[in-house]
Amino acid sequence: MTRWYRSSFARRLPVRIVAALLLLAVLALGGLYAYGGMKTINSVFRGNSSVWVSIAADDPRLSASMRLALRDRTVVATAGAFAWQPIAEGFDVAELAVVANGVEVDRIALARVDPDRFRFVVRTASAGNRTLDDWMAALGAALVINGSYFERSGAPATPLVSAGVRLGPRHYVANHGAFVASARAVAVRDLGANDWHVALRAVDDAMVSFPLLVTADGSKRVAADPRWLANRSFVGQDGAGRIVFGTTTDAFFSLDRLADFLRTSRLDLTLALNLDGGPVASQGIALNGFRRSTCGQWELATVRDQLKLLTPLFGARARCWAMPIVLAVLPK
Repeated sequence: MTRWYRSSFARRLPVRIVAALLLLAVLALGGLYAYGGMKTINSVFRGNSSVWVSIAADDPRLSASMRLALRDRTVVATAGAFAWQPIAEGFDVAELAVVANGVEVDRIALARVDPDRFRFVVRTASAGNRTLDDWMAALGAALVINGSYFERSGAPATPLVSAGVRLGPRHYVANHGAFVASARAVAVRDLGANDWHVALRAVDDAMVSFPLLVTADGSKRVAADPRWLANRSFVGQDGAGRIVFGTTTDAFFSLDRLADFLRTSRLDLTLALNLDGGPVASQGIALNGFRRSTCGQWELATVRDQLKLLTPLFGARARCWAMPIVLAVLPK
């Protein structure tokens, strides 16, 4: 090899390395996009990328409340004392302690809203590029809570209506519930004996979700693995027709435990509908100087009878996950 050739090769080598790295980066981004669209790409860069890791029921990576929930299925959770705090006419907030074995094992951030004084909207961002703070700022909202379920791509996994536009699957079997909002009425609807197509007809904003945690007739609709623990969010309505929102700060609740707790709480719920859970379960409030920001952290599921914990793929989890679907409360 001549000296000239060696020198020329040496000059070209960094360029080739950079080109190879760029090609690998393009291929990696292309693979992420093929897997889950822009939502997957944004998840990686925003710290929301997670994997399911096998763990034991007493693993220290679980919260103490989660370990208790797994260890003793006979433990009954009861509601601690709480009081509604009005922060605007028709808008109250509270924090409800969840007590088991004499100690607090979870806490529910609550809001109660009069639909005659506020309006309710469902919005989507399938690219996964809006966190709780982003949604609050973009909508000028008094309250934002995560919505119903979504696909890997961030697209709605259940039927919904956003600003009068139908989104989500056209063919869907729904026998739990829906939240609907229009100029005529704002309510949680029981879909046990009603067609979701009818419930979502002629409404401005709506979303189907599951399971129905509290029913008007007291029937139980939850049929989920009791080891499925997660941060939880729900939307309900009380005996006066007010809309009640709740988000847990820990992951003590399986769905059946949450349903039992809400039925016996003093929230006067006539209906309550579960929303998506896990790290996406978030709630924010900004109204008349009151501020709240509650973000999910936990989700534990079972795969072939093996406990699986949703764990950040790289480093620490971002404080708040992006929220592809939200339910927001806005001043009228």
